[in-house]
Amino acid sequence: MNKKRFLLSLLGFSVLTTAVYAESDTLKKIKETGVISLGVRESSVPFSYATNEGYVGYSRDIMQHIVEAAKEKLALPKLEIKTIPITSQNRISLLQNGTIDIECGSTTNNVERQQQASFTTSIFIVGTQLLTRMNSGINHFSDLKNKTVTTTAGTTSERILGKLNGDKKMGMHILSATDHGQAMLMLETGRADAFMMDDALLYGERAKAKNPREWHVVGKPRSYEVYGCMLRKGDTAFKQLADKTITDLMKSGKANTLYNKWFMQPIPPKSVMLNFPLSKHMKELYSHPSDQPYPEIKEEKSDSND
Repeated sequence: MNKKRFLLSLLGFSVLTTAVYAESDTLKKIKETGVISLGVRESSVPFSYATNEGYVGYSRDIMQHIVEAAKEKLALPKLEIKTIPITSQNRISLLQNGTIDIECGSTTNNVERQQQASFTTSIFIVGTQLLTRMNSGINHFSDLKNKTVTTTAGTTSERILGKLNGDKKMGMHILSATDHGQAMLMLETGRADAFMMDDALLYGERAKAKNPREWHVVGKPRSYEVYGCMLRKGDTAFKQLADKTITDLMKSGKANTLYNKWFMQPIPPKSVMLNFPLSKHMKELYSHPSDQPYPEIKEEKSDSND
């Protein structure tokens, strides 16, 4: 082998070993520091939200199972857990810069975000709909013409609303809130006529409203989306551990137990109940776990009233 070929071979080996090393950086970091940093949401009821007893929720429970798996794999029974509040706007940047190691909340896995982060096996499937007063006269997305609509900044709903407004010339006034709680406050105080978000989150906001019977969830979904836990891009070793943990929960029936706990039983802090039965999409996910994004709804398939 001549000198040039030897140097190219050595360079190739160096790149390969660097890539392999990078893929396991998170687990290595956790092992060396004895700390895992979790990104948590403050108002994504019932997925990840704050109470006086700490952060709780369906996604929070799943993340805790992943933490326990990491403890076992790394032989760190006393692993320190840091919980760091995040928002829709900063969750990706805080993951990329190492502030958090994993985020399990209500983050949609889509092709665009896959350019910035990796996603685990999906943990939930939602449809994007509207929450509005029973007497608002709003029953379809087409009823939003010249109305004020709120959604949470940095979400797919914000993007969908903006596109709908431009494509259909609807004249909507769109208010972007910092989190779901603020969006609901805009709705309750009359600043907005409707709140667009993922259906499960809307049921959560309705359940904790002062008078849940004043509100209903309407409109044929503008999209179906999957939530996944978010990891640093290319972090193969950590993804494999998380994927196996989530798949085991689904195949063992433990995920069903978690679902019933958070969607069909009273939840903290006020013992409200969402009454959000397991959908056919969720049953399919539990039977066939996958980390693939959900196909977007094509315009020609949307409801005629929308």
